[in-house]
Formats: sequence, structure tokens, C-alpha cells
Amino acid sequence: MKYATDNAINLYLRTVQPMYDGVLGEIQKEALAADVPIVPPETARLLSVLLTMQKPKHILEIGTAVGFSAGLMCRYLPEDGTVTTIDRFEVMLKDARKNIKRMGLEEKIQILEGDAADILPTLHGPYDVIFLDAAKGQYSNFLPHCLRMLPVGGLLIVDDVLQGGTIAQTRFSVPRRQRTIHKRLRNFLWDITHHDALETAIIPIGDGMALCYKTKELPLTEKGEQEHVE
Repeated sequence: MKYATDNAINLYLRTVQPMYDGVLGEIQKEALAADVPIVPPETARLLSVLLTMQKPKHILEIGTAVGFSAGLMCRYLPEDGTVTTIDRFEVMLKDARKNIKRMGLEEKIQILEGDAADILPTLHGPYDVIFLDAAKGQYSNFLPHCLRMLPVGGLLIVDDVLQGGTIAQTRFSVPRRQRTIHKRLRNFLWDITHHDALETAIIPIGDGMALCYKTKELPLTEKGEQEHVE
């Protein structure tokens, strides 16, 4: 049994699953050719299926990159649906603004510029889907805010949770510079798979995707955060 993402499988899936059409497809091809970090094709297709099933009206994205995933998610929104996306890297946001304009989605996609750690506490939601694809070492810090803004029946989708498959290895078998993220990701995966308010599955596709379905509300702590009761 393999416990890591299988690169051969991912590469094969890219040969059988088509690129997206239209301007979105152009942005996808450009980003892949330039090695720009967007969600890989196999992960994007899973995202498409999930959004088709979930039928969200309002989506929160943490990690804009060049706007490809925000544009993709807009395809599955109703006419009055919105995507709110957060990023702090101007080098990415510059291209994201251009791409959002190319897709004609300025009215549907709102970019919040800044550190998600500062912005998330100011948001209230609710968001039917939250797509978390940002700094992996911060996932645990972002989780309470995501759960607060996610209604019962909402879906939290978290990308890049298997650290190239090394998450299955012991801490001391990974390079020293990666050990902090390794530990934090392991803690995050434990938290979402043992949380009383979540039904969670970890999918070994791309660099790993976590799907967390919110099943109930939990009492709030004195800080206004939802309790984690095991």
C-alpha cells in the first residue's frame, strides 16, 4: 500500500483529462508552461466536480496566486454568486488582476490584499465553500476562522496537504528545513480528521487534498472561536 502521492498517476491523469476551454484554459496553459504555482489539472478537475455537487453561492479562497482557481470556481456559481480571494504577494496579484479582467469577472471576484492572518478575523461570511491554498505552515491558524464562517453543510477544501508524500515519513527523515512545516501539517491533518464538527477525507491527488464537510455547529469559546470537542 502506498501512503504518498503517486506522481506517475498524476502525470497519467493529465493525459486523459482535458484542459479547460476559453480564456480560463489559456491562463491554465500559460501558467503551467511558465511553472507558475496554480492547482494542477487533476486537482482542478476534482474541484470542478465538488463545486458542481455543492452548488455554492459564495466562496472564500485563501491564496489567489494568478487568479486561475478563482476563475475556475466562478464557473460553478449562480448569476449572483461571488468569490472573495485573499493574497499578500503583489507579484502574483498583479497577474491575478489582469487575468480576472481577461475573464470578465471583475464583478464576481473580489480581491482582498494582505496577510490572511490579519484579514480572516475581519470577515463574517458565511461562505458555502472555502478553498484554502496558502502557506501550509499556517493552515492550523486559519482553521478556526474557516470553521466560524462555514455553515453546516459547507465544504472546506484544503490543497497541498501531503507535502509531496513526505508527510507519511517520520519527522527526522525529511530535510531539517522542512521539519517545521512537516510537524504543522501533521498536526493540522490530525485536527481536521478528529474534529467533532467535520467529516473529513484526505485524497492523494496532486499534492494531496483534504475535503472537510461541516456537520454541526460547536459552542463558542470566550474568544468567539468554536470549541474543538473530541
